[in-house]
Amino acid sequence: MIYPISVFGNPVLRKETKEIDANYEGLNELIENMFETMYKTSDGIGLAAPQIGLPIRLFVMDLDPFGDDIPELKGFKKAFINARITNFYGDKVSEEEGCLSLPGIHENVPRHNDIDITYYDENFVLHNESYSGWAARVIQHEYDHIEGKLFIDYISPIRRRLIKSKLEAIQKGKASVKYKIKL
Repeated sequence: MIYPISVFGNPVLRKETKEIDANYEGLNELIENMFETMYKTSDGIGLAAPQIGLPIRLFVMDLDPFGDDIPELKGFKKAFINARITNFYGDKVSEEEGCLSLPGIHENVPRHNDIDITYYDENFVLHNESYSGWAARVIQHEYDHIEGKLFIDYISPIRRRLIKSKLEAIQKGKASVKYKIKL
């Protein structure tokens, strides 16, 4: 099942998310559907539950497509449940980011190069892991969604003013996308 994507202006993107447990109804199907939605909407590499209208602490990622260029990403396909980033460290690096919930907007976002994270996988096995580089960046982007943040929260006020008309268009449903959206 392919879910519509909640876009900028939808209150769920700013909501505090709730932890879930292993008895969350339809969890495995939800995770499968999130991956399918991510693949079918725009060759995405990550998707968080708030982006499909669910205020829960869940996101999925598939970085395997980058595995040829970045070997440590080969086979990297994971679900992160009740994730908590416990440490941000290393240099901050600015790179361009985009988001299904902010169609047509791409901005340079500074993020720490290294993180430590605690999360449960789809089988509710607890993991404490460290990530660097591209994986750390994508995790931080998706993690922000479960914290009620968007990447535009990290850009300068001047850049924010420059994209104001694009943000207003998204809020009015005037974004040009090839996938279903939810205002």
